[in-house]
Amino acid sequence: MPELDLVPVWISLKTASVSTVFTFFLGLAAARWLSRYQGRTRGVIDGLFTLPLVLPPTVLGFALLLLFGKHGPLGRLLLKLGTTVIFSWSATVIASTVVAFPLMYQTARGAFEQIEPNVENAARTLGASEWTTFWRVTVPLAWPGIMAGIILSFARSLGEFGATLMLAGNIPGRTQTIPLAIYFAVAAGKNEKALLWVAVILVISLTSIFLLNYWKRSVHLHVRH
Repeated sequence: MPELDLVPVWISLKTASVSTVFTFFLGLAAARWLSRYQGRTRGVIDGLFTLPLVLPPTVLGFALLLLFGKHGPLGRLLLKLGTTVIFSWSATVIASTVVAFPLMYQTARGAFEQIEPNVENAARTLGASEWTTFWRVTVPLAWPGIMAGIILSFARSLGEFGATLMLAGNIPGRTQTIPLAIYFAVAAGKNEKALLWVAVILVISLTSIFLLNYWKRSVHLHVRH
């Protein structure tokens, strides 16, 4: 039985958790804005927000590499500030956030659009600000859809491979996530080690989904009572 270095587990969990936090706020902001925006470019903007969901991860990784590379606009800016994200842990978070964002955006937007506008208007009539109305009325009503987006975003971040490899590389102890460990174990002919990593990520994924669903049910029961 081959021994496993558990560092990729920690890197994967840390990356998925942080990227899910970013995806949550970015996805909610984008979904809320577009659910109320009725301009002519609505379809175009929606397409751009959804694009990472349909593009191959390697294409996304290449696009991110062009943006954050030393010759890219963001890369040059970061170099002037004395830093870079290429081949760093931050790159794994960026890649995971980009690929998971459409899942959070689409589920939250669908949930927002199903809310009866009169409910929000009633809160405003009673003196609630837009900020209070959003967090105290809109988000609780849309919570089932938002929670689904959180679960899907975390799972997608945990399994991200292509964009991470392009932007962050496979650096053991630094950017090597579980999917990267599986790929390079297979490439090296270490199938038993790859199978162990597959078992590990299955356990983590199923446990995460179970815990998040349990939390979702608990929140529902609390709200109902």
